[in-house]
Amino acid sequence: MTATALVAGVGTSVAAPAGAAAYNQECGTGYKQVNQIPIPDRGAVFLAYNAATGKNCVVTKRNSSTGSPLWVGSWLQRDKDLKSKQEQYGFFTSYSGPVYLDARSKCVDWGGEIDGYVVARYKTNCGTLAVLGTEHGR
Repeated sequence: MTATALVAGVGTSVAAPAGAAAYNQECGTGYKQVNQIPIPDRGAVFLAYNAATGKNCVVTKRNSSTGSPLWVGSWLQRDKDLKSKQEQYGFFTSYSGPVYLDARSKCVDWGGEIDGYVVARYKTNCGTLAVLGTEHGR
């Protein structure tokens, strides 16, 4: 029965749950979302890139902007370059960031946190191979 359920699900798409975090140009004009990390039941971290400026941007968004502020953070750095790290942490009702970093043709490490749930990706979005949802390229 499990195999049937898996086969039946192949090729279908599932809509994001109502109220799920979505990137809405929080980084500004010219930035396109190139990657994301879900934070289960809390929100998501979004990586965006501006090809004209060569800058990356990270925003961590909660699923809902109502209710009490929670501890939310966003960070971004060139791969393994701690001196380049840009970050913002604090108590927010909707999102943390945006944080920006010039990383044209460089891999980036990035992540975020919502209320103690931490997620991150390392050595992603390197150079010109980016496809939304992949681990390599911009």
